[in-house]
Amino acid sequence: MMTKQQPRTRRAQALREALENDIVTGFYPAGSRLDEVTLAKRFEVSRTPIREALIELSVAGLVDIKPRRGTFVRDVGIARLVEMFEVMADLEAMCGRLAARRITSDEVKALKAAHEACCNAQQGGDPDAYYHANQIFHDTIYKASHNGFLAEQAKHLQTQLKVYRRLQLRVPNRVSMSLTEHGNIVEAITSGDAVAAAEHLRQHVLIQGERFNDFVASVSAHWQEGDAKRN
Repeated sequence: MMTKQQPRTRRAQALREALENDIVTGFYPAGSRLDEVTLAKRFEVSRTPIREALIELSVAGLVDIKPRRGTFVRDVGIARLVEMFEVMADLEAMCGRLAARRITSDEVKALKAAHEACCNAQQGGDPDAYYHANQIFHDTIYKASHNGFLAEQAKHLQTQLKVYRRLQLRVPNRVSMSLTEHGNIVEAITSGDAVAAAEHLRQHVLIQGERFNDFVASVSAHWQEGDAKRN
């Protein structure tokens, strides 16, 4: 049964993701001022959900909220993103290593269920649905590490990178590759192989080689798409 809160939560999520996409694709380029009134009219909502979305975007590092001046899109370059992914890769590797040593039987069931949800999303052919299932998969690993501080740091950086991780899934064949990598991660964690779990997670998150080129091409294509829309 769907509660009144669920549709509201989904609308808020859809609004936030729409703004995230507009920023990442360059529809709102770096330095742009995001006016609450204008955005409220565009999305046909009150200023309250717009304000809440902008606060979340600030937490994610996509915008700067300056008192008495407004909200402005931050300039996040490719080099900075790669640095963030490098740190994320090591944080996730640590979570995987500890999870392989500490995961409980209930958490094993949760991890397998999360992996199954990713499989179902992949079969549905919806990259965004896969992304949301993927978030739960990674959150389950963070929890299974039984290190609260590490989980907090991983979640914080995950929040900052989520729009780019979602965009990365639009690279051709990336979802199917990601799912295969998930299978290796699940096997390593549930078998207690801490070294393999850490390495599989590190490689799963790290952008390098051909994946780096694909990622840059994807982001660049979306930025060009934003330029075309503005012109």
